[in-house]
Order: sequence, then structure tokens, then C-alpha cells
Amino acid sequence: MGIYRNLAESVKFTEKNKVCNQDASLELIGTGRSAVVFKIRSTNKALKVFYPDKSKIAKEEAMIYKKLADTPYFPTLYEDGENYLVIDYIDGKTIFECLVNGVRVTRDIIAEVDAALSLAREKGLNPSDVHLRNLIITSEGQMKIIDVARFRQTKDCTQWRDLKRAFYSLYEKRFFPKRIPEFLLNTIALLYKKSAFFSLSKEQ
Repeated sequence: MGIYRNLAESVKFTEKNKVCNQDASLELIGTGRSAVVFKIRSTNKALKVFYPDKSKIAKEEAMIYKKLADTPYFPTLYEDGENYLVIDYIDGKTIFECLVNGVRVTRDIIAEVDAALSLAREKGLNPSDVHLRNLIITSEGQMKIIDVARFRQTKDCTQWRDLKRAFYSLYEKRFFPKRIPEFLLNTIALLYKKSAFFSLSKEQ
């Protein structure tokens, strides 16, 4: 346990949550709203380190990964600490990257996501915040879902249902482009979040 804890402790952040120091064995591969993710060099594991003001999410996400331990669609959790998780490093492309690079997303992939979320519900979870950047198609063509910290929310999250509707009603049409500019996807995501926020505000 000491090795992973030491690696997590080597990660330092600026006041604006930018990484300013890390162990030489860590390769930064992703940043998010609550954490940064490193590949641990020469291993098949990833280290997720949470920002100082988001460390409580580490415990929540670890609990969820433990609930999902026997399902094939989610990374294995190897260790968790006060502000970090050690999970499988998933080699592949997110669906977001597939759309940007023109890699076709198939119905089989959509069905796998549905199967994964169904298994999570059977375990008493409520999959939420399922978006294009946390759905990964591995190099073997399998589906993996990461970033499950919000899988115990009680609200009804329609994000995946909305994405699936867009897949069948737009993406699958012959005329619809299979390569979509990154700025356009980001703009759509921003507008979607704003519309969801205002809908929630009206309900309250």
C-alpha cells in the first residue's frame, strides 16, 4: 500500500488545481472536474488523484467501484486512500474521441453501455453523469465505463437516454457526418448542461 500512497503524495497542485509536481513514474493522461489521472509507467494501472477540495469524492467513488467489482464493464479497484484510487489503466478511445476522429460507433457498443448500466442498477446504484468522455472502447473492442462517482445520486439523470436518442435519430442516418469537430461537441455539451441546469432550477 505504501507505494501507491507515496505516488499519490508526490502529486502537488497549484492554487488553481494545476499539477505542479509528480513522481517521474507518473504520466498525466487526463484532467477532470474533481481529479487528475496518471498512468503508472511500466504497469497496467492508473492513479486517480483528487484535488484538495474534492478529496471526499475519492471515498464515494471507491465504495461504488467495490460494488461493481464483479462486473466486466468497469475498471478493477486495486487500492484507495484519502485522496486517491488505483484502478485499471484502460487502453482505448472514448466515444468522444471516436466521434472527433471519425471512428464509427456501432449499435453493439450502445447495447454494451445499456448492459453495463443495467448491471449497475441491479446492484442498487443509479448511474448518472454518463457522457461521451467516460465511455471507452478498448483496443479489443470492449466497452468500459469510468468515473462512477455519481452512481449513487438519487435524481433521475437522463443524459445517457438523451445520447442514445441522438445516436438512433441522428448519428445512424446516412447523411449524418461520422466525424464531428471537437469544438462542436464541446459546444453541444455546454448547451446541454445549461439546459439541464435551468430545468432543474425550475423544478425546485
